[in-house]
Amino acid sequence: MKYIDGFREKDAALWLNRQIAQAGDQLAARGRTVHLMEVCGSHTMAVSRSGIRETLPSSIRLLSGPGCPVCVTDAGYVDAAIRMAEQGAIIVTFGDMVRVPGSHQSLADVRAQGGDVRICYSPADALRVAAENPGREVVFLAIGFETTAAPVTTLIPSARQADIRNLSLLTAFKRVPPALEALVADEEVQVDGFICPAHVSAIIGAEAYRPCVEGHHLPCTICGFEPLDILYGIVDLAEQLVSGRAELVNQYSRVVRPGGNPAALQLFEKYLTVCDASWRGIGTIPDSGMAIRGEFVDMDAARRFGVSTEGGRPDPGCRCGDVLKGKIIPPDCPHFGHACTPPHPVGPCMVSSEGSCAAFYRYGGGR
Repeated sequence: MKYIDGFREKDAALWLNRQIAQAGDQLAARGRTVHLMEVCGSHTMAVSRSGIRETLPSSIRLLSGPGCPVCVTDAGYVDAAIRMAEQGAIIVTFGDMVRVPGSHQSLADVRAQGGDVRICYSPADALRVAAENPGREVVFLAIGFETTAAPVTTLIPSARQADIRNLSLLTAFKRVPPALEALVADEEVQVDGFICPAHVSAIIGAEAYRPCVEGHHLPCTICGFEPLDILYGIVDLAEQLVSGRAELVNQYSRVVRPGGNPAALQLFEKYLTVCDASWRGIGTIPDSGMAIRGEFVDMDAARRFGVSTEGGRPDPGCRCGDVLKGKIIPPDCPHFGHACTPPHPVGPCMVSSEGSCAAFYRYGGGR
């Protein structure tokens, strides 16, 4: 705990807050209000839990982006998983996905009706379930960004090595850098700097954000999840904006390397291929997904079952898409805290443990 306590030291936090305030005063004197976006869902929870948003000057606003893998998964994907369960497949998934609404119901509803939906804590659990049930099809819900995609992808060689043929993956992998590019290109979204996702950065490497920095003159900072990590990241971005600089800064060098994780990147290259991907509430972003390569198509659940993960009809009143783009904060959604609560979520941002709406509901967040 001494290691963690060092990133929560009060005097250091107060000093960093003063640095942020000084930068905020300089921006305010120029009539500027800047918008910084934390892209990672774990950052979103850490910011809300630590009360960081409330300490910022009015000239520096912190927005939450599409950094929750559950939140950006389309309703059509949930519908596809439900159809597979209705056909008798065993669905294996991490817990957050169970209560995500599809077009008409969730996997929790299907399980209550007798569907075989099992929560796992590791992708390896899917191998065990498939080995224990050789007469049934087992589908693992393979969602997530590059962080989750790496261990999930190991299921492909592991299943082949163990000669397990009844396991397949329903993929909805997402790539972060193209999503950042799409946000910058969206005229309705105002982002002046990114707090880049730390877990993802450990996989893809700090240099993956270089095109965004240099192509859009937009500062990007990679930082950890403790309060001092995040405050230090905000200091860096604010000072860059004051001075007119746009640099890529890796403040999480204790974990993130320039080139990322070679073993994970080799897995992607061997078993996956880049593809377009649909993000809930945002739309299709070119080259923002990863699909199973053709030579391993026998493990592609969508093809095995002949279903599509596209489309779906989310609740028309849900504004998760605008929350994920940083266009609004969760309390601006008319459903927030009324029709939409953690026990009865309307949208995925209220379901996930990394969702912006769940963070605001649990910890507040002000305006």
